Amino acid sequence: MSLVIIKPGILDSLQDMGRYGHSHWGINPGGVMDVFAATVANALVCNPATAAVLELHFPASQLLFEQNSLISICGADFTPLLDGAPIPLWQPVLIRKNSILHFRKQQKGARCYIAVQGGFEASEWLGSCSTHFKLALAGFNGRRLEKNDQLLFKEPTVYFAALLTEGKRYSVLNWGASVYNSYAWPNEIFFIPGPQMHYLAANHKEFSAANFTIHPSSDRMGYHLRGEALTVNNTTEIISTGVTRGTIQLLPSGQLVILMADHQTTGGYPIIGTCIQAHLPKLAQLSASDVLQLLPVSIEVAEELFYRQQQDLNLITWNCHLHLKELLCKA
Repeated sequence: MSLVIIKPGILDSLQDMGRYGHSHWGINPGGVMDVFAATVANALVCNPATAAVLELHFPASQLLFEQNSLISICGADFTPLLDGAPIPLWQPVLIRKNSILHFRKQQKGARCYIAVQGGFEASEWLGSCSTHFKLALAGFNGRRLEKNDQLLFKEPTVYFAALLTEGKRYSVLNWGASVYNSYAWPNEIFFIPGPQMHYLAANHKEFSAANFTIHPSSDRMGYHLRGEALTVNNTTEIISTGVTRGTIQLLPSGQLVILMADHQTTGGYPIIGTCIQAHLPKLAQLSASDVLQLLPVSIEVAEELFYRQQQDLNLITWNCHLHLKELLCKA
């Protein structure tokens, strides 16, 4: 079972949750940009959260499914069309073989994810299938997807053929995921102030009132922000230290950069703060030229929001398995 890339996208690849525990070797975790959307995509088709998914950017690839498939599309809305007919996001969809999926227009968000029941076959490196572009390892030959690439599926763990409706090219299963809480107020990003926050001459209130624009040079490694140059009241050099996804660094130019999935493992720029885990999905769905605000919060607020998000994920996963099990029992 497989799908074929009929027309390649701008930067589409196979990703999973990333490879952790190797930062001391200078190997970054990588993985999907929007962990929440990828996890929900897998949950909707009853895959483990760690299964590899397709991460798509717009313009996205055009895909030919060579086998009956149970899929889900989550994250950004690129107006998905299956054989010319619109299909929904955040819901499981059964499609017949030889169906063509393409994406017409970027409506909202920057990255969308496709999960297939059973998961994608992908090469591993250090326990992860995430594509490492710089080293050309894992995923699909360690690179972005190109025309005529054939992505193989693993053996399905759910027998869904009986659910296909006679005469229909596809069927949308009647449940989905409610994800409003994780993407509400998309341009407000909370962060926990970091060890060099005091380097800024502006106080917290002035900093929070500032607007920052994501520069077109931004990528999976980091978002370069542009705004009024920040004044530094401390020029003391600091020792390079470990960084993570969401780390906010202050550059010598007075501008900021937020580290993303393919970030380096250490950095020597002052750390203004770290974006909270619960807001990383919102951050991952922002594009070049989008405007955002950085709002400081306490660790207690960050923990509470993350806890609620994990509760939502657990509920979505449990309900998806229950709905599919009930449907299969009736088939």
